[in-house]
Amino acid sequence: MAAAAGVSTAAVSQAVNGTGRISDATRRRVLEAAAELGWSPSASASALRRARTRTIALVVRRPTDVLGADPHFSELITGLEGELAPRGYGLLLHLVADMAQESALYERLVAEGRIDGAVLTDARADDPRPQLLRGLGLPAVLLGTPDPASPVPGVGLGQQDAGVREAVAHLLELGHRRFAYVAGPAELVHTGLRRAAFESALAEAGLRPVAVRHTDFTERAAVAVTEELLALPDRPTALVFTNDSMAVCGIGTAQRGGLRVPEDVSVVGYDNLPLGRWLHPRLTTVDQQVQRVGAAAARELLVRCGEDVSPPVLDGRPTLVVRESTGPAPSAP
Repeated sequence: MAAAAGVSTAAVSQAVNGTGRISDATRRRVLEAAAELGWSPSASASALRRARTRTIALVVRRPTDVLGADPHFSELITGLEGELAPRGYGLLLHLVADMAQESALYERLVAEGRIDGAVLTDARADDPRPQLLRGLGLPAVLLGTPDPASPVPGVGLGQQDAGVREAVAHLLELGHRRFAYVAGPAELVHTGLRRAAFESALAEAGLRPVAVRHTDFTERAAVAVTEELLALPDRPTALVFTNDSMAVCGIGTAQRGGLRVPEDVSVVGYDNLPLGRWLHPRLTTVDQQVQRVGAAAARELLVRCGEDVSPPVLDGRPTLVVRESTGPAPSAP
C-alpha cells in the first residue's frame, strides 16, 4: 500500500492509526489507496502494534571496524543495559552507513511496531533525526548537546569544553608550547565544541596549534595522522586526541617511530576507558563517565516511555585524569 500511495511505510502507519504528524493530503492519499486495494486494518494486528515492545533502539552510524575497535560503545551499552534490563527492556542495536539508512530504519521499526523508544548518538549540525522521531511519535533521547530548538532532550556529554581546557592547562603547566589536536568528523557537534575549546585555551595563552586534523575515528586514520604530525619540521610536543582509542594508536605510532612517550611527546586521550590504565605508559585522559551517561540516558528515556522511574541526575563535568603519558616538554625537538 505504501508503494501505491507513493509514501513511506511509516506514513501509512500514521495515516491508518491516526498517529504522528503527516499532512492531510498524505493521509488522504493513503486512505484512497487502501480503499482501492480493498484493505482494512486487522483488529488483532492493531492491538499488537499498540502493545509495548519493551525494546529500545540504539542506531550507530559507524563502520563495523570502527565500532569493533572502540570500547566507548561497550561502555555506553553497559550503562544503558544496566538500567534497561532490570526493568524488562531490551536493546536493539543497528549499524548504518548514512543518514538515509538511519531514517529509513526508524521509519520501518516504528511502522512494524518493534520499538518503544530510541537513543540517538553523535549529534550533528542541522540534525534531522529529532524532528523525524517527533513526527513518528517515538520517544527519544540524544547523547550529547542537541540544537536548542530540538524536541529531543540531550543527556550527558555536556560541558565538552571543560575537559579539553583542563588538558591544555595541564600541558601548558608542563612547559609545552607546540600542540596538535586530532579531532573527529567535522560535522559532529562534539567535534566542533572540543576543537573550539582547544583553540580558545591556546589563544588565551598566546599560542596557536601547530596543526588540527579531522579523522574518521579509524585506527588507520589515527596512525596516518600521527605519522604526519610527528614528521612536521616544527614537530608538536603535545598531541591531544578526540578519544582514547586514537590516543592508544598515537602512542604506539610514536614509539614505533623511535620517540619516547612522554619524554619526546606527550599524549592525551578522551573518555577514560579501561584500556588506558593498562598501557605503558598509562594514558592521561579526560573522564566523561561514559557508563553513567548511558545509564542516565536510559532512565530519561524510560521516563518518557511512561515508566515509573526517577529522572536521572548527572553531577560533575568531564575532568582530566593525569597519568604517565604526559610529562615536561622536551628542551629540544
